[in-house]
This record gives sequence, structure tokens and C-alpha cells, in this order.
Amino acid sequence: MSLVGNWSYPTAIKFGAGRIRELPEACAAAGMKRPLLVTDKGLADLPITKATLDIMEAAGLGLGLFSDVDPNPNEQNLDAGVAAYKAGGHDGVVAFGGGSGLDLGKMVAFMAGQTRPVWDFEDIGDWWTRADADAIAPIIAVPTTAGTGSEVGRASVITNSETHAKKIIFHPKVLPTVVICDPELTVGMPKFITAGTGLDAFAHCVEAFSSPHYHPMSQGIALEGMRLVKDYLPRAFADGADTEARAQMMSAAAMGATAFQKGLGAIHAMSHPVGAHFNTHHGTTNAVCMPAVLDFNAPAIADRFDTAAAYLGIGGGFDGFRAFVQEFNDSLGIPRSLSDLGVTAEAVPELVRGAITDPSCGGNPIELTEENLTGLFNAAL
Repeated sequence: MSLVGNWSYPTAIKFGAGRIRELPEACAAAGMKRPLLVTDKGLADLPITKATLDIMEAAGLGLGLFSDVDPNPNEQNLDAGVAAYKAGGHDGVVAFGGGSGLDLGKMVAFMAGQTRPVWDFEDIGDWWTRADADAIAPIIAVPTTAGTGSEVGRASVITNSETHAKKIIFHPKVLPTVVICDPELTVGMPKFITAGTGLDAFAHCVEAFSSPHYHPMSQGIALEGMRLVKDYLPRAFADGADTEARAQMMSAAAMGATAFQKGLGAIHAMSHPVGAHFNTHHGTTNAVCMPAVLDFNAPAIADRFDTAAAYLGIGGGFDGFRAFVQEFNDSLGIPRSLSDLGVTAEAVPELVRGAITDPSCGGNPIELTEENLTGLFNAAL
């Protein structure tokens, strides 16, 4: 089977090895003549970034680059990115990288033409309607990891550097115009990033499948996304040059982010404040939280995971799935507790306050209260 395709769901996606070479055509389709490539500090000097800039320069698109992006990007990174965008006279953004580069790049394009502060567009009610939609610059997304799926998302996660709270900023036009999914760009990922990002995709699928909201399309995508991660993440982890495994994981990442239109839950509600306060890797934090959340949600999700386990080839129904998750984490070198990530018991009350206000709470199959979130954090420590 050829792992190459042109997809139109949820946006235009050019999928396949070597397709980064089609970036100039994607820029033309999006109406960009002078794009700004936004990526994170770690990627800025790597060969894949230089090669992409060379493609842009050869096509007459310039060499615009902004890379002052932290692992958990904040409004200070965003302000600097918008300033660079305006100073360079750019007309669109190529968001390039993992979740941090993609999220920040999308927000640079979003905020470059706005007059209100970014926090006015948090994903609360209809706050997105406050934005001037006509002032949002076009976005092309190029993922270099297989995890967040931000390339097919209509939102970004930005950390408030003063309150240490992660905020979800949403607008329909933040969905990139074109996505280039080139699995060759992920070949150089180190093992711990391969594991953490892959388990982020898995968490998206698990939480979407667990969500009580009605969305059969997302339910089906989440189920197949879990299978792809189960089957191909161990291969990508064992051999980073396994391009078939890299391609299947890149598909799973986009599927997870598409599926969680159905909702997220306690895994992400916990992970967001932990990441904001302790600067932990998001996908790894999700993986650490997952076993405790599965135990908590068991009364509401066991029946549906009995079915999922059978599809995934896991014996023992929900209990077998729960055991598989811990074994999967262990096989990929994931720490067993939040304390292994530096989280302290003293921080739990503050983390609970952050979690209880996180929009992800709304997708959990069992209502989340301060009391049971406290229990969840303590169980994960």
C-alpha cells in the first residue's frame, strides 16, 4: 500500500514522504508570497529546517524565520512573533515543528491583525466572535513530530506567563489552509520525543473515545487511531528510520486531533496545569496521567472499552486495556508517576485549581470536581 494521499478532511492535506518539496505550491494556494516560517528553538538550526528554508528561498519566498518559541509557548513568545511578522512585511505563516511551533505559528497568523489581547479569544462560549476574521493571515502547517495533531486543529494552547495557566485560543480560521504531512521530517526525532508525542496522539484518541458526547465520526476515528499507535509506535521507537511506522504515526496524530472534536477529559485537564507549572513535556505528562484517569472513569467507560479492546487485539476487555496502557508506557520509557516529572504534593491544590477551569473537564465521562481531581492528582503522584 502506498502511504501517499491528498485529503480534504478536516482541511487540505498533502500526505507522503518528500512532499515538503511542494511547499511553494502550498504557499501559492494559500495566497502567500512572503511567508514567515515559525518554529521552536530546538528545530531552528536542524537540517530539516534549513532544507525547508532553502526550498522557500529557491521559490522566491524569502528566508523569513522566527524561532523564539519555548516548549510551552507563552504570550511573550507570541508578542515577539507578531513583531517579527510585522517588521518583515509577511503575508502568511508556515507553522513548522511539533506542538509548540505549530501552536505559536498559528497564533502569530491569528494575532497579527487583531487589536485585542490574545486572552480575549479564549475558548469560552462565543469569545472567538470577538476576532476580526478578515485580519487572520493564511496558515500552512508542517508537522515535524507525530503527536499533537495541531496541524489539523482550530485552536492553540498558550501559557500565561504570569498565572502559569494554559489557555486554549480558538477560532475556526486558525485551521491551516494547507497541511504538508511528510513523515521523512520525523525520522530524526529522538526516542523520548517519539514516545512522548506518540502517546499524546494515543491520549487524544483514548479521551475522544471516552467522551460522553455524541459524535460517531469522531468515535470511529479515535478507535482506528488507537490501533495505529498500538501497532506502529513501538516500531518507530525501536527504529527511527522506519518510514512506514513514521507515516502511520503521522496519520494517527492527525486522527487524534480530529477525533477530539468529540471532547477531551481529565487526562488533559491534569496535564495542562502540570505543564504550565513544571514545564513538563505535554505528551509524556498525558501518558503518566492516563492510568489513574482510566481507573477513575472505569464505571462510565468499561463497556465501550470492552469493544475497543477486542478491535485492538487486546484480551480481557477494559481490564486488559488498562493493563496494556501501563505496559505500553513502561516499554516506551515513560515515568510511572508525576513525582518522577518533578511534581510535588505541595503543588496539588494549585494544580487542581488550574484543572477545574480547564475546558477539557467538559469532555470527561464523569463530572470532575475539586475533590475528585485532588484524588486523581494524588493517585498519579
